[in-house]
Amino acid sequence: MPAGEMPPNTIPLSQMMQQLSSQPGFTEAFLAEINGGKRKAGPAYLTPELVNKLREMILGKDWQGLNRFPGWTMARINPTVRVVGHFAGKDEKVDTLATAGGAPASPEESSKALATYLDVGPLGFEKSGTIIDFRQTSGFPGFTTDGLVSSLGDGVTRGDGPSPLAPEHPQSEQLADALNRLSANGLAGVAHANAFWNDERTPSTPQELIDDIQQTGHTLTVTDSRYFANFGHLHFNGQDVMMPFWVDSQLVVPGPPGTPERPLLVPVSHAEYEWHIRGPRLNADVSFYFGIDGKAEFRTMDQLDQAWVMKRDAHTYTGADAVEVTRLAGAMVQTYARLHQKHPKIPFGGYYAFGVCQDVVAAIELKMTGKTTLFPNTADAAFFTDPKDAEINDLIRRIPKDRDGKPPSPERIFGSLPVGSSDAELATVTIPGLAPDLIAVHDAWQNGTVEHVGERRRNRNILYILGAVLTLAILWMIHRHRSKQE
Repeated sequence: MPAGEMPPNTIPLSQMMQQLSSQPGFTEAFLAEINGGKRKAGPAYLTPELVNKLREMILGKDWQGLNRFPGWTMARINPTVRVVGHFAGKDEKVDTLATAGGAPASPEESSKALATYLDVGPLGFEKSGTIIDFRQTSGFPGFTTDGLVSSLGDGVTRGDGPSPLAPEHPQSEQLADALNRLSANGLAGVAHANAFWNDERTPSTPQELIDDIQQTGHTLTVTDSRYFANFGHLHFNGQDVMMPFWVDSQLVVPGPPGTPERPLLVPVSHAEYEWHIRGPRLNADVSFYFGIDGKAEFRTMDQLDQAWVMKRDAHTYTGADAVEVTRLAGAMVQTYARLHQKHPKIPFGGYYAFGVCQDVVAAIELKMTGKTTLFPNTADAAFFTDPKDAEINDLIRRIPKDRDGKPPSPERIFGSLPVGSSDAELATVTIPGLAPDLIAVHDAWQNGTVEHVGERRRNRNILYILGAVLTLAILWMIHRHRSKQE
């Protein structure tokens, strides 16, 4: 496939909707599925304003706009609803994409919320107390698309089939389950879990399990991986449907003098940590991220990605660093479990208010590298106050926030992409029209001429004002000189 061309067997969303929007009931069924589906990555739940925007584009046959939906800044996407401060444990109001959560959760509500979050029984958390024994064959079933793939009719399905990693699903599921159960150790009311890797040690934390695996003839790498988020996971008559979610970066796409100012629109990226293990006893691949289901947890990763989402490993960790990333991910599991326990009624499962997939990865990246290169981050630090989670709270507070309209740095825009930043790498992006814009803005950034939207106009206005002031000053001096001569 030539660089930059749309992948084969792939169509843009507009092409599907042009054919189907006239079918009775299809548009509303499509909107309902997009707004309620639970899929990997991306901004899953739409606010009423976003739903209306999508509906307007479809009914108005704005096909060009549909392929850049919604094209808003994060400042417009995030604070569309305000939540009263007592929901976040504060007196003042804070911007979130939540609505008022009502009175604080009762002990019964908190217990039920934690049980639901951990996907365990509500009485005694019996599954959390199980022993995960890697000395025995995994008892988890093989990969299935049940519950993952659904039909919208008219040749449209949502959800993806198996990837080449699917045959190892039982072992991957066993590992993800073990890492989540061990991460939950220490949560109040949760029975203690243990894992058996060999006869000598019984790991009780996720990092101890990963350390044991590394010391027994297995190769293990942890990658900080970035993709374009697949907002739809749609297929039409067997073709992949390209459906990113576009955000206004507030960076200006350079153009010839006199051309209208145009912002760089970028598809939201998805970020996750991935554990890749190969060895005599365990071959497994699992990921960790905060998802649209409101959970920060370890997950299997054996569904097939559509080709246009691409992939880049921004960082790779082995040895002690892999253990440390695992420890931080496990701490995130506890933090987000306590957030749900405290705020069981929060809309969208806390998505946006507690962050998006980038926030948890950005926080861990900050700890591991000293900086973060991801955009956007939406976590409201007002929620991250529990003293038990001091380390994670501090990291969440320190990562850049994209809630108040402040333009993100070019480093974060390009750092989030699933390709490298050279012109040759940017040219491989297969979303139509995106590669030339990325190259132009990146080149401007590198040569120091990159501008933010409105900056050119502001600078021009400043020059006009300075010019007017200078003109008045010259006229005043001429007048004074003539007055003296008279």
